[in-house]
Amino acid sequence: MDQIQKTLLEEVADLHGVPEGAYNIRSNGQLAGRNTTANIDIISKEDGTGIDVRIKPGTVHESVHIPVILSESGLNEVVYNDFYIGEGADVVIIAGCGIHNCGNQDSEHDGIHRFYLEKNAKVRYVEKHYGEGDGNGKRILNPVTEVNMAEGSYMEMEMVQIKGVDSTDRKTVMNLEAGAKVVIKERLLTHGNQTAVSEITANLNGEGSGANIISRSVAKDRSFQKFVSRLIGNAPCNGHSECDAIIMGDAKIQAVPEVRADNVDAALIHEAAIGKIAGDQIIKLMTLGMTEEEAEAQIVNGFLK
Repeated sequence: MDQIQKTLLEEVADLHGVPEGAYNIRSNGQLAGRNTTANIDIISKEDGTGIDVRIKPGTVHESVHIPVILSESGLNEVVYNDFYIGEGADVVIIAGCGIHNCGNQDSEHDGIHRFYLEKNAKVRYVEKHYGEGDGNGKRILNPVTEVNMAEGSYMEMEMVQIKGVDSTDRKTVMNLEAGAKVVIKERLLTHGNQTAVSEITANLNGEGSGANIISRSVAKDRSFQKFVSRLIGNAPCNGHSECDAIIMGDAKIQAVPEVRADNVDAALIHEAAIGKIAGDQIIKLMTLGMTEEEAEAQIVNGFLK
């Protein structure tokens, strides 16, 4: 890999070399590296559209890295990845996509990820999106994530996009059976003329299932953000959705909450707040020697941690 590709890997997957454990690295539409373990197998789909990741029951203390990097202008791809996590497994999955575009054509990656968690399986899933390059072509990412969670399973999802993506339309759908729990933490920063839409739906289908959705976002300049959160209680369950956003410049932010109870014992809560940075926060940091721009950056960085 050249230095640009290595930098993209560092940004989206925190990789400074070949990772330990199982991995599948995709670069400019081609397989750039793969490793499997005794408990984790990675298999290319026969039609070449993606991979199947199969994790054996009882697998613990193992990880899977599946980053995608694009450094060719004008490349447009759709990839389908399916993850099968066996009963009682406890693993970490690191995904993400980085695009470097210095050309005049748009570059786009649309990743469709489908997860199937068996009984009592646990997954920590991290997905980072990053863009760079001084070309006129756009950097576009449209991920779709579908998660099917069996009884007693648990999933924690961290989804981050904090630089360089011109347009993103993210769709996430969760289907939870009895006792299944999910925690989703989303962090998003847009600037310039960027647009970002995030739509999360949690179908709480089983007794004792639960979802906690937390979104933190900052919109600068003339960018636009839309956050849609749906909690659908089809059984005795608990759901909480929280959206906190900072708006700056001429940006626009829209929060669209939906809570729907189809069971008398479904307890669902939604909270949303959009506002600018308080002036006294900036003044306080400026008294410590920061410029106004430095103070704003410090506040934004702290908010998105």
